[in-house]
Amino acid sequence: MHPWLSRGLAALALIVACAAPPAVAETTSYPDRPVHLVVGFPPGGPVDVVARALGQELEKLLGQPVVIENRAGAGGIIGTEAVARAAPDGYTLLLATTTLTIQETLYKNLTYSALRDFTPVAAIAAGPQVLIVNKDVPAKNVQELIALAKSKPGQLNYASPSTGGANHLAGEMLKTMAGIDVMHIPYKGGAPAETDLIGGRVTFMFASLPAALARVRAGQVRAIGVTSTKRVDAAPDIPTLAESGLPGFEVSSWYGVAGPAGMPRDVVMRLNTEVNKALSAAQMKDRMVQLGVEGSPGTPEQFAEFLRKDTTRWAKVIKESGAKPD
Repeated sequence: MHPWLSRGLAALALIVACAAPPAVAETTSYPDRPVHLVVGFPPGGPVDVVARALGQELEKLLGQPVVIENRAGAGGIIGTEAVARAAPDGYTLLLATTTLTIQETLYKNLTYSALRDFTPVAAIAAGPQVLIVNKDVPAKNVQELIALAKSKPGQLNYASPSTGGANHLAGEMLKTMAGIDVMHIPYKGGAPAETDLIGGRVTFMFASLPAALARVRAGQVRAIGVTSTKRVDAAPDIPTLAESGLPGFEVSSWYGVAGPAGMPRDVVMRLNTEVNKALSAAQMKDRMVQLGVEGSPGTPEQFAEFLRKDTTRWAKVIKESGAKPD
């Protein structure tokens, strides 16, 4: 080979090597700056509590600050949309909840898709809800509530912390499966919804287990059913809705971590590994007990499959119930 050609090829090889994207170098150092975990709901609620407990553990495991960003509004849509539009580098993540898979069907004008625009990273936990009624409502069990609603079509109502959440759709499932006509009243958070339930301005609601049990023990409300497939250890005297004449009734509130679509595989696996480790930490376990949920560690693929199934499940519920955004 002619010397000038040999020198030219060597120079070209050097240029190509320098220009090639350093994919491995960029991701193997992850994270080298703070990670932002977006919560689509206000501070103080269950989603925020899970995010902050997880963030504290991840900071230790990742060696970088985990900043909790509360981007509340539109039932979680504002924060979720922000993550969908973020760079897929692992530095902006979503504390995903049941609303992600519900909204896929409930809202027709979303700018994102739960299955197309997110990278499933890790499941965190899931737990049931409990059906509670105002203490003065003359219904001591689910069947009596159904009978009361049928005797007063359109006159009873139920509260939820927001439109498009599991609490809302649990009410729609009850309407469909029981064949009753009741009105949905959405609130901006669980606290004002429970306040109006206690005050008698609404008839019933589905609430998270710990919050509901605290109200029950204080004599403020009555619990008549849980949405799990079996009775819960914390309240074994409360029957499931399935055993109360509504076979197949099951609703859970779940939490997980997702990022924008297109995240590097090694970043996803690093995060998945650390989230699973965080779930075994004593402080994280205590928080989950307080919220009435159980940890659900697993792979990104398992979380992705869960999201697909949950989206399909809620699409069926929304179609059958005719649920609409309020």
